[in-house]
Amino acid sequence: MVSAPALDAARMTRALADLVAIRSENPAGREIEVAHYIRDALAPLGFEVSLDEYKPGRVNVEAKLVNGPGPVFAFNTHMDVVPAGEGWNSDPFMLRAEGGKLFGRGACDCKGPLAAMLEAVRLLAADRASWSGTLLAVFVADEEVASEGAKLYASRKPTIDFAVVGEPTSNTVYSAHKGSLRPLVRVLGVPAHSGSPHLGENAVLRAGELLGLIAQTHESDVRHRTHPLVGGASLTVTRIQGGHADNVLPGACDLLLDRRLVPGEDEAAVKADIAALLTEAHRRFGLRAEILEWKPTTGGATETAPDRPIVQASLAACRAHGISEAGPFGFQGACDLVHFRSTGAEGVVIGPGSLSVAHKADEFVPVDEFELSALIYRDIARNMLSA
Repeated sequence: MVSAPALDAARMTRALADLVAIRSENPAGREIEVAHYIRDALAPLGFEVSLDEYKPGRVNVEAKLVNGPGPVFAFNTHMDVVPAGEGWNSDPFMLRAEGGKLFGRGACDCKGPLAAMLEAVRLLAADRASWSGTLLAVFVADEEVASEGAKLYASRKPTIDFAVVGEPTSNTVYSAHKGSLRPLVRVLGVPAHSGSPHLGENAVLRAGELLGLIAQTHESDVRHRTHPLVGGASLTVTRIQGGHADNVLPGACDLLLDRRLVPGEDEAAVKADIAALLTEAHRRFGLRAEILEWKPTTGGATETAPDRPIVQASLAACRAHGISEAGPFGFQGACDLVHFRSTGAEGVVIGPGSLSVAHKADEFVPVDEFELSALIYRDIARNMLSA
């Protein structure tokens, strides 16, 4: 009997070091260098690799390995990282190993999961007798800003039955996540000399009335819309800007609202709710306000039911590798799972590292979690593609 190929920890670490060294900070992304690295890694293994450069330097990668009849299983994560920023104790683009941790920008979000997925598909490609179906590795651009890559990929309606999305979850299973909407609202006033405020209408003061109504709406309605894994929905304000001169009554004041959705909420209905909120502000206070734009966000909320095969297989794989409290859990933020769910795929989110260190200086992934994640990924895929 031929034994299954063994995980190569040194190869994984080299891959992570190579990926971290590629500066795919978003903005501006430049995921194309990461895409070329993935192509060069997987094409020699028999994968059919296609690159979709939808803007200069912004590219999605799909690597496909057809191995007989069966379902279509996809690994997915993103190739972009947030800007390095300040405060690092070492070069953020040079992987540093210390104290059982691997430090670098993207070490856990999300080049750690990406490197682990590369190792998993290498193991699966070398052990084709153990599975049957189609294996995809889909790596996308722009998750950190607006998920343009995943939205574009999903819009083309690829056939995918099951998906595992890589994000830092400490190798536990997340089967649901929140979504977000961010309307930019302008409250209108009438400019006047600040020495004669009675001749105008102060948009900043009028915005204060709207702020009170937003807080009231959150408390009385929005926060009571709950989901067992992700908790409650929310409505708040994250930015405010008004006025253009020290001695002029502001004629406009802009508020950026942040509305977090829970699975089961409809985006169109929530947008209608926000429009109705502005109508109510006009009815109560005579306040004039309009939505200038909807800011780009990662996307809406979604879930895969806990009893679905992909969730159960993921929990089993995590537990088999020593994760006692495997889930399922729910993300407070958004991720690209929602876009794969829109294609009809059922999926989960799993990956090494913690969101608590993502986006920060000295971001890291624990070595043991990093190596273990590749085995978890392999086992989930092999289970869903069982021969």
